[in-house]
Amino acid sequence: MLTLGAGPQCCGTLEESSAREWLVADGLGGYATGTVAGLRTRRYHGLLVVARGAGRRMLGLASLDPVLDRGGSRVRLATHEWASGAVDPVGHEHLVRFSLEHGVPRWTFSVGDVVLEREVASHRGRPGVAVVHRVVRAPAPVRLEVEALCTWRDSHGSRLAGADPEVARVASGFVFEGAYRVRGPGFEPDGAWYRGVHYRVEKERGLDCVEDLWFAGRFVAELSAGESLEVDAWAGDLSDEPQGASGAVRSARARTAALVGSSGVSDETSRALVAAADAFVVDGPDVVAGYPWFGSWSRDTMTSYEGLFLTTGRPEEGRALLERAAGTLSEGMLANTADTGETTYNTVDATLWMLHSVGRHVELTGDLDLAAALAGPLSEAVAHHVAGTRFGIRVDADGLLTGGAPGVALTWMDARVDGVPVTARAGKPVEVNALWVSGLASLASLLDATGEDSARIRSLESSARESFVRRFVRPDGRGCYDVVDGPGGDDASVRPNQLLALSLPHAPLEDRAALLACAPLLTPLGLRSLAPADLAYRPVHRGDVASRDRAYHEGTVWPWLVGPYVDACDRLGVSREGVLDGLLAHLADDGIGSVSEAADGDAPHGATGCPFQAWSVAELLRVGARGPSPV
Repeated sequence: MLTLGAGPQCCGTLEESSAREWLVADGLGGYATGTVAGLRTRRYHGLLVVARGAGRRMLGLASLDPVLDRGGSRVRLATHEWASGAVDPVGHEHLVRFSLEHGVPRWTFSVGDVVLEREVASHRGRPGVAVVHRVVRAPAPVRLEVEALCTWRDSHGSRLAGADPEVARVASGFVFEGAYRVRGPGFEPDGAWYRGVHYRVEKERGLDCVEDLWFAGRFVAELSAGESLEVDAWAGDLSDEPQGASGAVRSARARTAALVGSSGVSDETSRALVAAADAFVVDGPDVVAGYPWFGSWSRDTMTSYEGLFLTTGRPEEGRALLERAAGTLSEGMLANTADTGETTYNTVDATLWMLHSVGRHVELTGDLDLAAALAGPLSEAVAHHVAGTRFGIRVDADGLLTGGAPGVALTWMDARVDGVPVTARAGKPVEVNALWVSGLASLASLLDATGEDSARIRSLESSARESFVRRFVRPDGRGCYDVVDGPGGDDASVRPNQLLALSLPHAPLEDRAALLACAPLLTPLGLRSLAPADLAYRPVHRGDVASRDRAYHEGTVWPWLVGPYVDACDRLGVSREGVLDGLLAHLADDGIGSVSEAADGDAPHGATGCPFQAWSVAELLRVGARGPSPV
């Protein structure tokens, strides 16, 4: 399988190596993550981040810092940055290689004639992490120390020194504040605050960027070449000891190999993306929208569905997810998310993406049992949309779907600043109605396949399809309006949303005008959310929260949109040659082996947002693994 990584020039340069991140997930929504350099640049970076449900995670074991002792000469291999501006120690200077192999990150350090490797894996299916330090080469035995830096706090926050935390000594290690256990050889307890740890990326993002960590002690071993020092940590049942760290690493590699082997994809890049996709599929089953800060979002889940479950050969898990989602429909709507601490339904398109996902599942798997099970709930959801549901969402007299309410943004372009939507798009958005038309056709096919009467749904589809062409196609031949019948009339902004009118299985349009209109939006990392010629265009997605939210859908590049773009090319017989090249190269940047949430609108299109994003991976995998259609 494709191995991704970096050599000594990148690894030894702090700016480069600290800009590349790695991730291993535990299958429950928790994870371990950090940078190639070992420098923790985000408050989310840590070795044990434990999912607590509804988008909440707790960060526990922050770091395990290796120290190599060669006859009294101590070399610290960790890298930390402090509020003073100092970077100390500078262990990355000894880092000669980083690689991601079968989903397991590996660091190789060289200190004179000693070579040391470090590997990290999760204890899959439980909140735990395993870290193995192995002496690859040493002419004589060396002493290795691994120092444990700890906290226990919400992953979105920070913790400053206060009263000393409770650290209980147990066999082979310690328990921190009753929350998690750390296990390893030769534990020597200590106890001190490391004050003023600095997170440079959080400072750039206008967020809290300094905290304090507790040095709980060190694990120590005398090692010869070929020997290892293994440390692991876990939460939950602290008396239930997991397998050893080396076993966890072997299990992680074997799991990835099995997933890739059963996926059916053949090219190396797609196989690497299958491995990346696994991080987002969690117990439930459910989908984590992005690491390190998102939880479950229904729109992201359904947009990602085909790539995460069908392209990867996981239809049974996918079926369970769809059935569970159908059971949560309320007034015809899927909840948007519970990440905010309460369940919200402020999405106009999540249910429409579900119609799409169920249709694709049945079409690609032939699962008529699922069609029979979900045709009823989905028909009821459509009925709610016809009658009218939350936030003014309803079918208008022309058969098109409209919606909007003060203070909310119901489409995927949902950023708000001070409670005011940046791109409210009230009225009839183009992609919402493309999904509506195609979703109705998919539902009608489900009803036909199960022997149910589809006449009512076919009638709704026919009306919406005719109105779509009449209302959205611009009379000047320059693609589609982005929104029609909005508070300010029809919106002619050039945005990528019109691609769905060409790309969906039962898309309402068949000409090239919308595709050609999107030409100014195409970049090596996906499509801009707004054309650069627009006065509202914002070229970078940087700065504090408000600055980023203002730019989020006003020019920022979104990798997931390459899926609809390539679909439209394939459907219309337009070559897709070279369209994916930039994103495939991006697998070695930012989130190693994965695809970022977004990127700056202007070149060089620096990655922004989450470095590991579900729909970005899913859509690249879906269209990349499929290959171009014959022209």
